[in-house]
Amino acid sequence: MVKVVEPTKGKKRVTVVRNYDVAADAKSRISLRGARTKYFHVMALSNGSFLLEPRVLVAPDKIPARTRKTLESSVASLKSGKASAPSPFV
Repeated sequence: MVKVVEPTKGKKRVTVVRNYDVAADAKSRISLRGARTKYFHVMALSNGSFLLEPRVLVAPDKIPARTRKTLESSVASLKSGKASAPSPFV
């Protein structure tokens, strides 16, 4: 059964491709059937539903050299103890 959600102004029509029930285990985990990616960003909504967005990790050689160099120097500074105090806002 495919459920069609009516579009709002200027938005594409959203359809539900797959519909099934799943129960969480003792550790509040669920299994996603047929998932194409391994990692997801999860947003818990106020109405009790969850929105999962697939996340794809990037291979290290795809990260620009300048960015890699900055990351490596930051990690080296952190490991050597050259780091600022933790933020009070975290």
